[in-house]
Amino acid sequence: MATSVTDATPLLMQGMSVVFESLGRGLLCLDDELRVVHTSQRFDELIGEEAAQSAVGRPAADLFGADLFGPQGELRRALEAGERREGWGATVRDGAGHAHAVSITVAPLLRDKLPDCDRRVSFVVVVRPSEEGADTGNPPTAFAGMVARSEPMLRVFRMIRQLQESDATVLLQGESGTGKELVARAIHQHSPRRGGPFVAINCAALPGELLESELFGHVKGAFTGAVRDRAGRFEIAGGGTLFLDEVGDIPLPLQVKLLRVLQERTYERVGDNRTRVADARIVAATHVDLMRAIREGRFRDDLYYRLRVVPIEIPPLRERREDIEVLARHLLQRVGARQGRSLRLAPDALRVLLAADWPGNVRELENALEYATAVSRGQTIHSEDLPSGLVRAAAIAPVVPMLSLLPPTVPQGWEAERATLLEVLQRHRWRRASAARALGISRTTLWRRMRELRLES
Repeated sequence: MATSVTDATPLLMQGMSVVFESLGRGLLCLDDELRVVHTSQRFDELIGEEAAQSAVGRPAADLFGADLFGPQGELRRALEAGERREGWGATVRDGAGHAHAVSITVAPLLRDKLPDCDRRVSFVVVVRPSEEGADTGNPPTAFAGMVARSEPMLRVFRMIRQLQESDATVLLQGESGTGKELVARAIHQHSPRRGGPFVAINCAALPGELLESELFGHVKGAFTGAVRDRAGRFEIAGGGTLFLDEVGDIPLPLQVKLLRVLQERTYERVGDNRTRVADARIVAATHVDLMRAIREGRFRDDLYYRLRVVPIEIPPLRERREDIEVLARHLLQRVGARQGRSLRLAPDALRVLLAADWPGNVRELENALEYATAVSRGQTIHSEDLPSGLVRAAAIAPVVPMLSLLPPTVPQGWEAERATLLEVLQRHRWRRASAARALGISRTTLWRRMRELRLES
């Protein structure tokens, strides 16, 4: 049994639904505006009673979130480009508001091979419970404008969700370029203060005197050039979130005043005696090792513990290489959209990106793709389009065992990857589960690559 906008669902649609239901999957069919025109009954079993019926006619963004199917959603852009995406993590809420974690695969319908299919159907979505994906590797997840598949970043996403009812001060620590401001914005967007302003200030960009005025404001005549009263960032961020970027670079005298705001929730404008109430949630970020700064007398330990109520560590890109591919495709789509171009990565370019060390993290990756977009003449980015320094560094870098990128045969030049896989298998005594974990891939992918690379246990 399947539901549809029309009373008479075509026999072919019923057959497709039964096939996927037999495999324990739910099927949704979307029109060219990404609205649901057909669902299989399995969707009820996955999500909840009457989920299939209630889904019909709704935009996919309502069901799976704007991060995936909104105007700039990862899966929307892939479908519009005629591409398939497999195993993306998503959350669907049932009629009672309970969240269900699922994994979805999307693809354009090959209409030329199904001429009798409902003419409204342009795209298909296959849904399965996310726990069934334990053996298929971490699926990529889109969240608050970010994408990731690595467990360290998925932990960050989960922490942000756990904080959605909290007003606690958060300290983000990580290297430059890891996306700390994106995380800060996500915390704000998923907090009780999301209706208020998000105000950011780079504490390393201003000298102490100007930074104090920027944070707390000043009154007319407080110093030379203060020709009028001026509100500070704490006041502007009232009812919302104040993001203190590079908080580790705040001068010691100003650290004392910031500590008072955190402790007493009050402050004064520069040159004023009137005490004001601070009503901004603080999210701070730094690339500085604050414990080392405390030992060296450059940072107050009491301020550190006031800021570090909820610590979140943002890992560098080199420690989460499984994110590089999804990030590169996400960033390339964003860069290409600004120029009205639909771009894709050639395998040789992707190998260079995977081998690079990325000391500048995600920011450096985006800059490299900006460069490649500027010099590329076609729709496909090749290795020669990437910055030359990046290509040279990748050429001498150790082989990166991202085996999911290997071609189905073993052409000349892939001997190193085959040797890497063989070494890992031997080290783990040919135990596939253990070797797959070490390589960061699934057992299914490992088995397929062993067969393609002609490696037998």
